[in-house]
Amino acid sequence: MAGGAQLSVPDMRRAARHPVDYPVIGEHRTIGDIKLHICNLSAHGFMVDGLGESSPSFARGDRVIVRLPVIGRIEAYCIWMAGDRAGFQFERIVRLDDFMAMIEELQPNPRLRRRG
Repeated sequence: MAGGAQLSVPDMRRAARHPVDYPVIGEHRTIGDIKLHICNLSAHGFMVDGLGESSPSFARGDRVIVRLPVIGRIEAYCIWMAGDRAGFQFERIVRLDDFMAMIEELQPNPRLRRRG
């Protein structure tokens, strides 16, 4: 049986992304605590930006634990890196009602929220 995370799920890439501006401390198993900036969020994961030369580099499959409003601590896997950005996939499903409550808290400006 092969080990490791199943990271590439094309259908999840089509999930609606919500722009946010949320600084968070990520917990990495070997690096320790890392300051991250979440710039968009979906029900399946998030993207961080602002990773510079002083930031530790992630590799595909690296795990990080973040604390988000409403859903609390959640582990995510790095699925891609590009320049100063990285994409992470949640290791568990986030319930839709919890996700929507989290978006309302992270996007206080109603004009940023998607309708629908």
